[in-house]
Amino acid sequence: MRVPPTIHRSGAGDPARTLELLWREPGARPSQRGPRQGLTLDEVVAAAITLADSEGLEALTMRRVAQALGVGAMSLYTYVPGKAELLDLMVDTVFGRMPRPELSHLPWRARLEAVAQDNRELYERHPWMLAVSTGRPPLGPGVLAKYEHELRAFEGLGLDDVEMDDALTYLLGFVHTSARAAADLRTAQRESVLTDEQWWEVSAPLLARVFDGARYPTATRVGAAAGATHNAPASPDHAYEFGLRRVLDGLGVLIDQRAGGSHEAR
Repeated sequence: MRVPPTIHRSGAGDPARTLELLWREPGARPSQRGPRQGLTLDEVVAAAITLADSEGLEALTMRRVAQALGVGAMSLYTYVPGKAELLDLMVDTVFGRMPRPELSHLPWRARLEAVAQDNRELYERHPWMLAVSTGRPPLGPGVLAKYEHELRAFEGLGLDDVEMDDALTYLLGFVHTSARAAADLRTAQRESVLTDEQWWEVSAPLLARVFDGARYPTATRVGAAAGATHNAPASPDHAYEFGLRRVLDGLGVLIDQRAGGSHEAR
């Protein structure tokens, strides 16, 4: 599935109605006048997530969701006011489905690695999430449970409350950027008629004629070493692992400062 630019924003619908829907009882049908409905709101949201997983947010319309459920498009509006509110419900639902294992027994780096990996896997399961800006997050039970769980990974490290929020934002920002780069690379590889190896085979003769290694000695040396290591122009897995270590190293400096060099090593 192709990942589009971030053009979809959570929190764009009616705030009051969105909160009412987010905090519904699981499986409850909306209260309304008219004939009794044959679906639950949960089923509508699940169908929308399945559609977005397979075809991306570009394909997400009320009509397409209705078709997937075998109902008329107008009937969906008896469950959710529109696409903006539906997107908030989708985001909150996928956040609510994330694993939340007990992490308190782990050393702090292992806790943060687990948080990062869970979010990386979220983006792999739901690539459309990379196209959603959550500057105004849907304040539903899924979002808040995720936030609570992830903040606990920073408990006992000597950070104040604002620093805990900052550190989590920093960590998740890295994961999002890394996941976006990996998704873009996968899309390019999928849409290209050439494999990476074939692309290099075609490019190498021309590059040999025009590229002056003496003029770009550092690029020549480093590029050759990286290409030989990854056997490809880039390795998303390597970039993620290297970057995560650097993010944790940076947070470790702050943690050491706050704890006077004796932060917990559990």
